Amino acid sequence: MTAVESRPAGGGTAHAVKAAGKRSQLPRSPGDRPFGARVKAFVALTKPRVIELLLMTTVPVMFLAAKGVPDLWLVLATCVGGYLSAGGAAAFNMYLDRDIDALMDRTSQRPLVTGMVSPRECLVFATALAVGSTAWFWYLVNPLSAMLSLGALLFYVVVYTMILKRRTSQNIVWGGIAGCMPVFIGWSAVTNSFSWAAVILFLVIFFWTPPHYWPLSMKVKDDYERVGVPMLPAVAGNKVVARQIVAYSWVMVGVSLLLQPLGYTGWFYTAVALVCGAFWLKEAHGLQSRAKAGITGAKLKEMRLFHWSITYVSLLFVAVAVDPFLR
Repeated sequence: MTAVESRPAGGGTAHAVKAAGKRSQLPRSPGDRPFGARVKAFVALTKPRVIELLLMTTVPVMFLAAKGVPDLWLVLATCVGGYLSAGGAAAFNMYLDRDIDALMDRTSQRPLVTGMVSPRECLVFATALAVGSTAWFWYLVNPLSAMLSLGALLFYVVVYTMILKRRTSQNIVWGGIAGCMPVFIGWSAVTNSFSWAAVILFLVIFFWTPPHYWPLSMKVKDDYERVGVPMLPAVAGNKVVARQIVAYSWVMVGVSLLLQPLGYTGWFYTAVALVCGAFWLKEAHGLQSRAKAGITGAKLKEMRLFHWSITYVSLLFVAVAVDPFLR
């Protein structure tokens, strides 16, 4: 605990005073923390909105692996295990980042910052989810999926949060590998093996993650600058970030089209991948054009690509699930 708290967070005096003011208003005893609010706080520790995206990439892959409808009990077990595992990783992340979360506007209402959950409670909760999810996968899905789930959790917590996040501008590139693992977990849950189809979809998510997250980072780069986290938009100009977004976008779209020539999908998936990819590239190049023109602030419209990125991955993976029924 003290090691985490001693890491430099950066930030100016005004924000330090602001954070101190927040801490002075935190609940001081369990009696000041209503039960309902506490439940919501523990749910918030699991970052449920992020997990929605993870499950969106897990379930469709199970349909592709089964070449139809997979065992629905297996789907349910995989989703529950995936939620527990990803939730545990998110809780560990909030425990480790609670020092900078208190200084960032975007994260200032997280449960550890508001005091609704104590650091000790968060650590116990995260550990229980990690152990429970691994056991869940091992006994109700299969050992391979359990090991993949545990590996994803450890990679996110240790490699991304503890090692990369505060040290390199490429943090989200390599740290994003943890977010790719649900593809392998979904495939292995059905087949107890790997496949090139799963590798391709893993790579789609790998190349999707930076251009998905960097536009949001561009919007809140002041937060990252304040706490000394070298997210790319906080250490490079908009032109550089936009150029990398475009590069990753082209690779992502190209990789997404490999499933059809390798025989894993048919015309429907390919059509969706082409149309959605074209819209993505239009938005990415539009952002780059605005950045080159020196446009900043609201007119940069960086969040357009961020919001579209969520729609893109949702539509693409729905197509993954539907395609086996149209072949």
